[in-house]
Amino acid sequence: MAQFGYHASHEQFKPSELLKYVQAAHQAGFNAALSSDHFQPWSDRQGESGYAWSWLGAALQATQLSFGVVCAPGQRYHPAIIAQAAATLAEMYPNRFWVALGSGQALNEQITAEGWPAKSKRNQRLLECVDIIRALWAGETVTHHGIVQIEEAKLYTRPTVAPRIIGAAITPKTAEWVGGWADGLITVSHPYDKLKEVVDAFHRGGGRGKPLCLKVQLSYAQDEEQALQGAYDQWRTNIFASPVLSEFRHPQQFDAAAQFVKPEDMHPYVRISAKPEQHIEWLQQYLDLGFSELYLHNVNREQEAFIETFSQKVLPALSH
Repeated sequence: MAQFGYHASHEQFKPSELLKYVQAAHQAGFNAALSSDHFQPWSDRQGESGYAWSWLGAALQATQLSFGVVCAPGQRYHPAIIAQAAATLAEMYPNRFWVALGSGQALNEQITAEGWPAKSKRNQRLLECVDIIRALWAGETVTHHGIVQIEEAKLYTRPTVAPRIIGAAITPKTAEWVGGWADGLITVSHPYDKLKEVVDAFHRGGGRGKPLCLKVQLSYAQDEEQALQGAYDQWRTNIFASPVLSEFRHPQQFDAAAQFVKPEDMHPYVRISAKPEQHIEWLQQYLDLGFSELYLHNVNREQEAFIETFSQKVLPALSH
């Protein structure tokens, strides 16, 4: 049976608000959650960016949901710190926490003033981080001098079962690469044909049989115009190709690029509809592609109506 999760967007809401939303989602019948992990939002209109790792402890305690977090170790975070943070949450909340690791975006990582590496080097750095994290979870004493530096590190508090490491990928090329080392794939809801390319590439790279997770970007509201305008206001900075999303350094750059985006341009990138039956049809397409975990991100600001309507009309139609 598929899992349907609520996406906690730290860029859009204060941590205290997000805690209420995940509690409401849990009570409404969602059985999982996904957390972003940003230092800055995509847009000044979004206006927030709480620290995900502090929040996750509270959210896991306040609900019975399983949680994942999308994270980029290697620059803003040393992998030993991510290993320790994840191990602590996994020890406290067994089998309820996992990490999605990716190569990151300059928006969050360049704050360290170390420069922003090319994608190929970021991938190499990520794989070093994955190996370090897994070794630390296994109880090894780790020394590694590569792009990442670590010396005689041993993690003393470890969970009985290590968290899953899911590979985060937007493009088919990256998806094929993560298929060889990740425990599963997480991507975003591209147009159908491109999404199928990502899935096929992941399988081709060694991911066949591993779980497929999808962050579904949607906009539900009481009427079509409200759904469209809500998506346009909050998410028009997020529809650009991966090289743009990973290279811009400041929210103001995203806002400047998005001034050329029109409301109707949102449709290929966000599932926009006021009709629950339309969302059912779209989500069923993702299930048919093989995704077993769907994390629903209502990109507009109306979270309560989304949680209530989807729990009553959408999730029951898909949970069979």
